[in-house]
Amino acid sequence: MSEATGGAPRETADAAYPARRAAHCAGLPDLDAAVADCRACPRLVAWRERVAAERRAAFRDWEYWARPVPGFGPPDASLAVVGLAPAAHGGNRTGRMFTGDASGDFLFAALHAVGLASQPTATHRDDGLELYGVRVTAPVHCAPPQNRPTTAERDTCRPWLEAELGLLAPRLRTVVALGGFAWQTLWPVLGAAGWPVPRPRPAFGHGAEVTLPGAGDRGELRVLGSYHPSQRNTFTGTLTREMFVALLTRARELAGL
Repeated sequence: MSEATGGAPRETADAAYPARRAAHCAGLPDLDAAVADCRACPRLVAWRERVAAERRAAFRDWEYWARPVPGFGPPDASLAVVGLAPAAHGGNRTGRMFTGDASGDFLFAALHAVGLASQPTATHRDDGLELYGVRVTAPVHCAPPQNRPTTAERDTCRPWLEAELGLLAPRLRTVVALGGFAWQTLWPVLGAAGWPVPRPRPAFGHGAEVTLPGAGDRGELRVLGSYHPSQRNTFTGTLTREMFVALLTRARELAGL
């Protein structure tokens, strides 16, 4: 399967681009287009493009996306699922979050099992997958080396997530944080998006649940913690299908889906 990158030439590195651009996005389509054009972090730009040039043998016929990967899901979602970052040969290849890698296989199979996805598999952007009432995104939109973004890269990318959750806010009722990185990143993001957040920050754990009171035009928000569906966690049984389906069932109910 081949995917064309397309698009006009992008700007050179500009660390201020996310903060400058995200605040002026009028809707999710505008935000997604802006995210895909970001070149704010030189290390991440170099890595995502190197991976696309070298490719794995199994994907030698693909034209990698090799750009930041926007969130995926409807603009009226009441449930958001927040991961870590795109995989080098997953989202960085396919151009869609959690698509084309083992973590995504686990995630979308579970979302399908609880009635929030049209199919249990995600292989490429045109595979027909639809999400029902749920938006999948990440704090970092570029694939990082060793799947480890730096603190500076996380902070540079943060305005995109702040804007995304802000645009979802009128209907958003529940957020699932996949892993400790997403959990820790979410609190300042949710604060910036208009929800009162607790101090000290709640501890992460699978099944952790925190209620944020509504404020202004923001309704009450439930934040749930889940182990990340990484191969390490799923292969070792740290996160089982039954555990994940149960947590997503709880998230679906809290979101009113």
